[in-house]
Amino acid sequence: MKQVCLVLAACWAAGSALAAETAQQRGKRVVDEALAALGGQAFLKIEDRLETGRAYSFYNGELNGLSVARLYTRYLSSGLPGKLNQRERESFGKKEESSAVLFTEDGAWEITYRGAKPLEDQRYANYKDSVQRNIFYILRQRMGEPGLTFYSMGSDRYENRPVEIVDITDAEGLTVTVYFDQFSKLPAKQVYRRRNPEFKDFDTEVSLFGKYRDVGGGAKWPFDVRRDRNGQKIFEMYADSVTVNKGLTDDLFTLPANLKILPKPK
Repeated sequence: MKQVCLVLAACWAAGSALAAETAQQRGKRVVDEALAALGGQAFLKIEDRLETGRAYSFYNGELNGLSVARLYTRYLSSGLPGKLNQRERESFGKKEESSAVLFTEDGAWEITYRGAKPLEDQRYANYKDSVQRNIFYILRQRMGEPGLTFYSMGSDRYENRPVEIVDITDAEGLTVTVYFDQFSKLPAKQVYRRRNPEFKDFDTEVSLFGKYRDVGGGAKWPFDVRRDRNGQKIFEMYADSVTVNKGLTDDLFTLPANLKILPKPK
């Protein structure tokens, strides 16, 4: 009986401590737990990453294309808030050398045998926004950034599992809402709204994460990713492998000096 009372007292004390947390404290604790679940220092020491697998694109909810995908990412040294601090190269199709899309801190290009064509300004702006509001980029590159705040929206259920919901907002007022699995502590879903300049309203962007695996040194990464826009599926990727810290070379993330630069779309 005495042991039972001690256990109950300990549970009550733990519950009271959690109840005493402010929404800001609870939000920060949940985010810190997620970083630890992803591997802590092992996750923070990821310098580059290669994801290979199958990618599916959708239009109006219907399958529009599928291909072999290779996504190369390199993190840059943290700089000023709002600055893109990573480079990414996306290659789709069996022949990797035939085409690719390159995103850097200074711009983005579609690369083919004809040359490098700069992407439209809005597409690049959307890419930057999606990266800077991605929970994994936030955890890797933006923690400690001035003005970054965490606010707990409480708990709920997602996919029949309990989740903690946290709003993460930066100094510019841009917010992403992240759902963290209460058992694994890992991100399961994120949601944010982005203004659509064409229709003068907002798009709701949703990303779902699953099938976490160890990718080296104790760091974890989701192998299944899905993106929805305004309730319709637009992209899915099922990775067969994810490797990190392989010393990806500069030529993957820079335009060759002799490559022809094509006119930018109007």
